[in-house]
Amino acid sequence: MVFERNDAMVYLVDDEFAVRDSLTLLIETAGFDVQSFASALEFLDCYDPERPGCLLLDVRMPEMSGLELQKALNERSLDIPIIFISGHAEVADSAKAFRAGAIDFLEKPFENSVLLERIAEGIHKDIYARFQQSLKREILQRLAQLTPREMEVLRLVISSHSNKESAKILKVSNRTVDAHRARIMEKLQADSLAELMKIAMQCDLL
Repeated sequence: MVFERNDAMVYLVDDEFAVRDSLTLLIETAGFDVQSFASALEFLDCYDPERPGCLLLDVRMPEMSGLELQKALNERSLDIPIIFISGHAEVADSAKAFRAGAIDFLEKPFENSVLLERIAEGIHKDIYARFQQSLKREILQRLAQLTPREMEVLRLVISSHSNKESAKILKVSNRTVDAHRARIMEKLQADSLAELMKIAMQCDLL
């Protein structure tokens, strides 16, 4: 599935109503869909991981902090771009957030234009990552169509072995390798060796 910016959601988690109210207005005015939550637990109950987007997250909140929410998302393999916001920023907090994958850490007060730029970047990153994951799943489905012998030939081809060398290694004729290679190209929908190599890289065969 191919997602676009209009499909995305900006999730805002901050325990201060005034902050949620002002940022929601700002984000909506910029043309983004936004959902706001007063707590990390409330967000976890409502988050839809199937929808692309980014998370605007306060660092210090009662019950579950922003850093604890980030850890919980990572433990659940829920990979959403996170932009931290904080009125009490500490170097240790920002370092921990970045090590865990945050895309930015903004100190209050921050420029609205900077925040909106980071949100746009986060959404773009998430949409691109989802596209790559979808593409990889599609390619893996094509790979699953290959026979064990075709997989052997594919591994030799992407390891820069010529058809003649592959035939010698597999103890078959050159014509047999040619036939396998043709079927591999057809099943993987690859028009050239370069495209075949690209497919192999996308599926971690290289």
